[in-house]
Amino acid sequence: MRAQSTQVGVLDIGCFSAHLVVVERARSSPLWPVLSHKIRLRLDQAMDSHGRIGQDAIDRITAAVSAAQRRIPQGVPVVGFATSSVRDAANSDQIIRRVFRRTGVELQTFSGEQEAHLSYIAARQWFGHSAGPLTVLDVGGGTAEIATGAGIQPLATYSLPFGARTLTRTWLDSSQTLPDMRAEVLDRVRKSLSGKELVGTAVGCSKVMQQLARLAGARPQREGPYVPRHLQLADLQKWIPRLAKLRASQRAELPGISRHRAQQSLAGAVVAEALLTATGHEQVNICPWSTKEGLLIRLLEDPRLVERSAFQAA
Repeated sequence: MRAQSTQVGVLDIGCFSAHLVVVERARSSPLWPVLSHKIRLRLDQAMDSHGRIGQDAIDRITAAVSAAQRRIPQGVPVVGFATSSVRDAANSDQIIRRVFRRTGVELQTFSGEQEAHLSYIAARQWFGHSAGPLTVLDVGGGTAEIATGAGIQPLATYSLPFGARTLTRTWLDSSQTLPDMRAEVLDRVRKSLSGKELVGTAVGCSKVMQQLARLAGARPQREGPYVPRHLQLADLQKWIPRLAKLRASQRAELPGISRHRAQQSLAGAVVAEALLTATGHEQVNICPWSTKEGLLIRLLEDPRLVERSAFQAA
């Protein structure tokens, strides 16, 4: 039997980049990676009107997986997974088969509910049991996830088709005004969550939430992960009409709004507003961890998961 590696990693194939992270088992936390490497992808620019990711982008994904394999320390198992950009693409199966044929790596995909579960695990580990019940909100590109619970595992998870990228594309293809779009998204989120018991502290687990919090005055990331950060619903509601008046290039000059996320920052703010309003929260506390860290925590706790789905250095 092969000796268990002292390290474990994940390769996160996201919309904007592929992120390889390797951590030490002894630390039992993804907070101090021994290796962290990003490769630019920009899949947001690669999807056609039929929801298919183009061949050039598939080649970039394949190249990113190959590059990650070359960087992985010998003998370290890594689990590769693709987020909603690949999962929800019309040619998702073709992409995963192509990557496997060329690299030998079979990328995993998680349902929205599974991603919500992982985000909850990450938030619980970050805030600890003393935080009490949590309602975890994760605004992604393709979907928005909600998980709630009081223990180590969530009691319930939900996935809604209101990601920042999805809403941006829908908005551009419609003639709806900003007030109409805000009202429609809130109405649909409320109906989706009607009758659901969502209690406890609201936690935001996504880049969207982090950037909106910074926009509204939270401390910059360079001050470290331990600085408490939060986003007030009232501040968010003030910023939405301001963002609507700006072009993407102008939004990218604002605090917290990165250039590659500027186009969808307004839609992300509308979704965040709807989630906070529908769940009855005036404030969301920001967690720097999300799906990727939740998966790392699972892998650190259960080596059997690594054995079933990991790959190693090329």
